[in-house]
Amino acid sequence: MLKNIPKIVSPQLLKVLCEMGHGDEIVLADGNFPAESMGKGAIVVRADGHGVAELLDAVLALVPLDQYAEQPAALMEAVPGDPCVPVIWDEYKVLLDAHGEDSQRIQMLERFAFYERAKKAYAVVATGETAIYANILLKKGVVQ
Repeated sequence: MLKNIPKIVSPQLLKVLCEMGHGDEIVLADGNFPAESMGKGAIVVRADGHGVAELLDAVLALVPLDQYAEQPAALMEAVPGDPCVPVIWDEYKVLLDAHGEDSQRIQMLERFAFYERAKKAYAVVATGETAIYANILLKKGVVQ
């Protein structure tokens, strides 16, 4: 056991976060995200039964986002014509701000552009999140 590590952070996820360097990216993926096929070149961490927002909160408590990147976080845009309004994004913005990150520095990526970027990520965390368009990609910064 370790002190001050959020309980939701598994040993595997903690190891991945420690291994990641400045500029490496991690995807916190919802339950519909094709984590195994997108993560062929990446480490896939299972976090079934957990939501993306609670994992985002825990990850942001441990690692900073890249302060040199214009947009160190990215969301998957809703597909044009999809009536879904991803309300979970508001929760992400609150969490980013609460952890001292600028919620205005979020990039919106078209679905397939998000997939292409996810294929290059260091890791993909597959969650049980049921919210639609709940995927978020984070670029790790420098711990000072």
